[in-house]
Amino acid sequence: MPQIFVPKRFNGPPDTANGGYVAGLIASEMRKAGMGGAIEVSLRAPPPVEAAMDLVIADGACECRHGETVVGAARRVETLGRAPAAPSLDVAAQGRDNFPPAADHAFPHCFVCGPARSEDGLCIFTGRPHGYDGVTDVWTPEADYADAEGLVREEVLWAALDCPGAFAIGFQERPMVLGRIRGEVLRRPEAGAPLIVAAWHLYDDGRKHGAASALFTAEGELLAQTEQLWIELK
Repeated sequence: MPQIFVPKRFNGPPDTANGGYVAGLIASEMRKAGMGGAIEVSLRAPPPVEAAMDLVIADGACECRHGETVVGAARRVETLGRAPAAPSLDVAAQGRDNFPPAADHAFPHCFVCGPARSEDGLCIFTGRPHGYDGVTDVWTPEADYADAEGLVREEVLWAALDCPGAFAIGFQERPMVLGRIRGEVLRRPEAGAPLIVAAWHLYDDGRKHGAASALFTAEGELLAQTEQLWIELK
């Protein structure tokens, strides 16, 4: 039975693993089992850090368990619809100028978007540039996020595409947690090159909110994308 383990460095909310990172680990293991294409991961319970989680993979689906608790369930899905075109690198670079103030951040120590993680986080601060219908930032993945071939690991790509969706919806005004993420990695980039991260608000349904996110090369090539369901905290 394969297992996944999330070091405490890769947290989202306090003492909880980042949802996108966990989803990427699950997707990577499903791919090793011969299940390619788009993967949808639904989170059923807060994924722990510093604890092994068992994966039960069968019939094109996967269940992630921590003891008796079902943390998440995953399955293969149809290819996602094409993401919107990338903003230019210049526009994307303006995004973080409009990232919400640190004082308004519900989870300032989040590995992906936490302003308090400048030393060991991804520091993806997606804001809304003037005249752009979405949030965006430029992210240059460091070498320690890459595998032996120099390509950024899948779980890091999924993490990078997680939090931007929440900020496209309006995370600073209504804190929320990831409920479901459907993702597809088309090509893993090499570490060290600047990438464009962008996300768009899709819909609102009570406390449920939809978003999409995408990762592009500096020249606008689509590398990976997600569709997300976020649950607003009470």
